[in-house]
Amino acid sequence: MPIQKQISVFVPNRPGSLARLCYTLADANINICAMTLHDTTDNTLVRCIVDNPMKAILLLEKEDYYVSEQDVVVVDISTEKGALMRISQSLAEADINIYYLYCTSTKNQEGGCVVIMCDNADRALEIISK
Repeated sequence: MPIQKQISVFVPNRPGSLARLCYTLADANINICAMTLHDTTDNTLVRCIVDNPMKAILLLEKEDYYVSEQDVVVVDISTEKGALMRISQSLAEADINIYYLYCTSTKNQEGGCVVIMCDNADRALEIISK
């Protein structure tokens, strides 16, 4: 998988805020492909990958959300033990700093997906693709 645009959105940290955000995207036929949330006292930072990031950004800004975008590396990962260790070790050896990542898989899958935010997405993708 290539480098993709991730959007980050601040929503109030209260019931219904995520539902409203998801409804806004769904109502515009924008599909959420991946999502992670990080809470603070008053707000929640929602990071997501959607199928049409530019449309999502324009829509959410129009709805008065604070939105930013980042390049992230999205790669398939096997569910075998040590798969994430090998990726993180390869990036460390190339002096690439991982700021954060999120991934998912289930035991019934042969593989999963990992989203990596780092200081050099192009180089990270090159290394991981080897």
